[in-house]
Amino acid sequence: MHDWAAGPFVCVLLASIPTPQTPLLRASLPPLHPASVGHPITGQQDAFRAFHPDLKFVGKFLKPLLIGELAPEEPSQDHGKNSKIIEDFRALKKTAEDMNLFKTNHVFFLLLLAHIIALESIAWFTVFYFGNGWIPTLITAFVLATSQAQAGWLQHDYGHLSVYRKPKWNHLVHKFVIGHLKGASANWWNHRHFQHHAKPNIFHKDPDVNMLHVFVLGEWQPIEYGKKKLKYLPYNHQHEYFFLIGPPLLIPMYFQYQIIMTMIVHKNWVDLAWAISYYIRFFVTYIPFYGILGALLFLNFIRFLESHWFVWVTQMNHIVMEIDQEAYRDWFSSQLTATCNVEQSFFNDWFSGHLNFQIEHHLFPTMPRHNLHKIAPLVKSLCAKHGIEYQEKPLLRALLDIIRSLRKSGKLWLDAYLHK
Repeated sequence: MHDWAAGPFVCVLLASIPTPQTPLLRASLPPLHPASVGHPITGQQDAFRAFHPDLKFVGKFLKPLLIGELAPEEPSQDHGKNSKIIEDFRALKKTAEDMNLFKTNHVFFLLLLAHIIALESIAWFTVFYFGNGWIPTLITAFVLATSQAQAGWLQHDYGHLSVYRKPKWNHLVHKFVIGHLKGASANWWNHRHFQHHAKPNIFHKDPDVNMLHVFVLGEWQPIEYGKKKLKYLPYNHQHEYFFLIGPPLLIPMYFQYQIIMTMIVHKNWVDLAWAISYYIRFFVTYIPFYGILGALLFLNFIRFLESHWFVWVTQMNHIVMEIDQEAYRDWFSSQLTATCNVEQSFFNDWFSGHLNFQIEHHLFPTMPRHNLHKIAPLVKSLCAKHGIEYQEKPLLRALLDIIRSLRKSGKLWLDAYLHK
């Protein structure tokens, strides 16, 4: 099976495989056969449809995986799901399709790519014309960090198959944008990101909440760590050391190491070739101005700046929400529990790559980002109908809530550590 064809399906499948705490299906795989897509309420149906706009195409990959339904003695995990919410959400998606909200404005994405290339050109011209002094170097670094952040949002669009109608073209351009413009790996990104979308904020299923004992998140984890007297770090101060080891180090250290090792260990040679093309382009451009060591330091300073941008934007929509073990909610409820929005403005849209519409993006991950604001009022109405909270905040409050949530979780840990 080609990785570009099966990537989203495999990641959703992996995120759905039962853990030791959940009942096992026969052959340990969920029944994601195309026939199940037609069932009125199937555990994986909405997640499957959300990631695969062309059901007929991906159906041919699923036929060999048909293993049947749950055995009669196995308890169903769907008993707590609200069938009315499921029905209304599917009607909402049909409305979105009828409104052509899954149709792409290709000029929009061409302009995004053009402004990234323009930023790269401005950065080179700045140091070429003004020299490699401290001020031109700082200006160039901030311009390149901006282009890297924007390229990150753009690769996200192609990775979600939200630009072209054919998945193949999305995957090909995705490899170019994330590889040649950022020096990263499409396969690495797909494997992580689709698990996050399938089970957002679910421990042991969402890799984005796997903090390697550096932070404790939500309410359940800090209490569990406290009860077990686990103290890898002083978590009651995590809202303070977050500034030292969170935004500054995620991309320059953790992601960079993980990306390179993943490409080598899993022999993703195509991704590695694209990543190498990025490094060649960067060093050929900037070694003449800074030398080899200077260019290497310059690159890591750019990633240091970009990392701050990336962490604050991605965490403002998730880390402040419920983070817990699997609750087996329906697709709509699970996404609303784990995501929140930031108010719309031209700056907020550009700054976050339209991830300020995180709720709508999680509900409709293949919808082009320029249409997310159009479906938002209908999502709000559906939330109001079923009494589900739809959170939307100003940008500054959303950023401050990251620190508030870390402080709250740290206090829960300390209380459990000392008294339970």
